[in-house]
Amino acid sequence: MHAVVRHVPATDPEDYYRGLLAGQTYLHSLGVTGWQDAIVGDYAGMDDPGPTYLQAARTGDLTAHVVGALWWNRDLGEEQVASLMERRATYTHGRFRATSVKVMQDGVAENGTAAMTAPYLDRCGHATTNTGHSFVDPDALRAYVARLDAEGFQVHVHGIGDRGVREALDAFAGTSPDRRHHIAHLQVVHPDDVRRFADLGVAANIQALWACLDDQMVDLTLPFLGSRRAAWQYPFGDLHRAGARLVAGSDWPVSTPNPLEAIHVAVNRWAYGEDGPAGSEPFLPEQAIGLETAFAAYTSGSAWVNHRDEAGTVAPGQVADLVVLDRDPFAGSPTQIGAAQVVSTWVDGVPVYEA
Repeated sequence: MHAVVRHVPATDPEDYYRGLLAGQTYLHSLGVTGWQDAIVGDYAGMDDPGPTYLQAARTGDLTAHVVGALWWNRDLGEEQVASLMERRATYTHGRFRATSVKVMQDGVAENGTAAMTAPYLDRCGHATTNTGHSFVDPDALRAYVARLDAEGFQVHVHGIGDRGVREALDAFAGTSPDRRHHIAHLQVVHPDDVRRFADLGVAANIQALWACLDDQMVDLTLPFLGSRRAAWQYPFGDLHRAGARLVAGSDWPVSTPNPLEAIHVAVNRWAYGEDGPAGSEPFLPEQAIGLETAFAAYTSGSAWVNHRDEAGTVAPGQVADLVVLDRDPFAGSPTQIGAAQVVSTWVDGVPVYEA
């Protein structure tokens, strides 16, 4: 990306604005009434979307409720906190609140950059010397998180490998539960760390769509983790049973933002409508969660982690952020959850999408 980005023509602010509104329309069509944008800042050659969000919030074109997670520059230290506070004050307006900070603590398992407690294997099943990358020094991470917590920021950490997840949990020790800190992705979680989510009051931000035997899992992950560690992947069931608060998202545009497809995987542990290498064979079925639990993670859970206690449930006094489906997923077979379609989406009682 860095090799070519300087040759790419600059994107016009009007194009960014049209892009945001097009993306919002698409998300509404899938029943999404609000989200947390995990990268609000300059990253990998991409421009900061904060000004675009602010413009949409000021004009009233932002119909969704959005939390912006300000990007933590891992090449800098605490000296960037003052700038983050300034941008929080500048960007926060109406339905957009830049009140979170995103720290990418490790990489991904498929290329061996997710931080692991033990080395990856090679294609022959032998241990390598590679244990992945902690992009932020763990001792420094604890100091940064403590500072951000003290300044009133919610901290949103990308944690894929079991070491990356553990380093994030260590950093959250002693922080305020009022901030609603969370760790996203949670692909490999060491069994010793499962109960710590509830103990520390850290939310488990899951991307349930990935917990299946797709090509990526079969070809690029399982051979390099080994059977024992592979069984620690996406432990939603264990986290729920241990009392962790489950909240949920998509990581779009990495993968589809369709919550119903993700809920299908959370319940069945196989992907709806995809003929992967294992078909409908469930992946670690003991880690499946119930349909009510899965829906809660994508509704009241997502609202909670974005500090919107007035949303995410259907009850007197709550705002009318509502999604109408073409069927009752609780009445049919769980194998058909992914077939459900959105009929209409409402934000604050106003229809923002109708099929």
